[in-house]
Amino acid sequence: MTETELAWMPATRLAALIRQKKVSPLELTTAVLAQAEAAEPRINAMAHLAADAALAAARRAEQAVMRGEPLGPLHGVTATLKDLTPTADMPMQSGSNLFAGHRPAEDAPVATRLVEAGAIIIGKTTTSEFGWTGVSRSPLTGITSNPWKAGYNAGASSAGAGAAAAAGYGPLHQGSDGAGSIRMPAHFCGIYGLKPSFGRVPYYPPSVGDLTSHIGPMTRHVADAALMLQVMAGPHPWDFMSAEAPPADYPGLLDRKPMGGRKLRIGWSADLGHARVDPDVAAISLEAARALAAALGSELEPVATPWGPEGVEIGRFFWSAHMSRWLPELEKWESRMDPGLVACIRQGAPVSASDYQRMRTKKYAYVTEIHRFMSGLDFLVTPAVSVAAFPAKDLQPAHWPQHAWDWLGWAEFSYPFNMSGHPAASLPAGFTEEGLPVGLQIVGPRFDDLSVLQASAAFEQARPWAGLRPPLA
Repeated sequence: MTETELAWMPATRLAALIRQKKVSPLELTTAVLAQAEAAEPRINAMAHLAADAALAAARRAEQAVMRGEPLGPLHGVTATLKDLTPTADMPMQSGSNLFAGHRPAEDAPVATRLVEAGAIIIGKTTTSEFGWTGVSRSPLTGITSNPWKAGYNAGASSAGAGAAAAAGYGPLHQGSDGAGSIRMPAHFCGIYGLKPSFGRVPYYPPSVGDLTSHIGPMTRHVADAALMLQVMAGPHPWDFMSAEAPPADYPGLLDRKPMGGRKLRIGWSADLGHARVDPDVAAISLEAARALAAALGSELEPVATPWGPEGVEIGRFFWSAHMSRWLPELEKWESRMDPGLVACIRQGAPVSASDYQRMRTKKYAYVTEIHRFMSGLDFLVTPAVSVAAFPAKDLQPAHWPQHAWDWLGWAEFSYPFNMSGHPAASLPAGFTEEGLPVGLQIVGPRFDDLSVLQASAAFEQARPWAGLRPPLA
């Protein structure tokens, strides 16, 4: 096999070939590093490339195979971690000059679980500063380019994970999602991204985002996401909000029909009742939604969401209120911080405790409406994002309303399901005339991550996408 073939190969196949001694972990890691090093000058997906450490780990993994030692489900398969994930052996810089060179004292549970399953971590992927925005740039690492068009937004805050997956930096990439940060890069980069149910994967250190932050897989294949999620999921004592239930056998059950194969009620909303959506994105999403329903043997049912635009007010209030925690750092660091983040911090600074609690009451009523609505559906399907990729130097597309910090207007489909905790995935739905990817969002019942994966797999089988690769030359 060539290095290129190995770099683009799915994790499920690689794991099997490594066990069969047909591919060596060292051979694979060398191929993935070569792919990353060749593409990095154009993509800039890596905040830290740990080539030497990855090669050393691959040699140890190869020796374990040759000695016949017990092997984990990801033995010898490469993966990346996001630069918001603590690890003791690599920097965690959070996309910010405030933490340049910072090394935590310990590994997050998700990092430990991937390594214990045998994964070879090749480095940390880029993120927007403190994960504050959906645009793929930070003051520390600069612009991470969309592999489909240089200089364009790859999505964020899991910017590098989405770009690395699309550009063939191996099969497995860990993302996190507080307002769409897995699904937005998946949409912009033409890959698969799953935000699991809240608490499915332990989040450490605990987020201060008021029960909205999730960790999940970003891959080119649904089966790889199922395998990666099974490794990462399950309760952990460091995250007191992690779900008690162990993960299902996501890979083993992936080929079964969701929800026992019964007739499904699949709701379609083009705008959640209030969101602005570019016409080409809306058309591509609707066509893909119909294909999904057909693949599942069901009909697509247009639905009216009962919650209104109050989610817009709620989302913006909490985004700036939570970011205001960085206010004490502005005196020293403002000139070296993202100007949009600074504006967001300043808007949230005057929020009082009573303001916060009043809005929190409003938020929980809003979330209750979402749960009541979703209880009558098996899946809700929407566009993943309102726009295709645009220049990453901008917070909003040129044809959208401009604002000093508010990028949420083109991401209205994401954050409601962070607040509600439902599992939600972005699947590659098609391309605009300009050749830019568009994603389709599938939202499933709370804690039924398996059904979302199964529905995603059915769509992938009907409309395979993994063979579509960006023009990296």
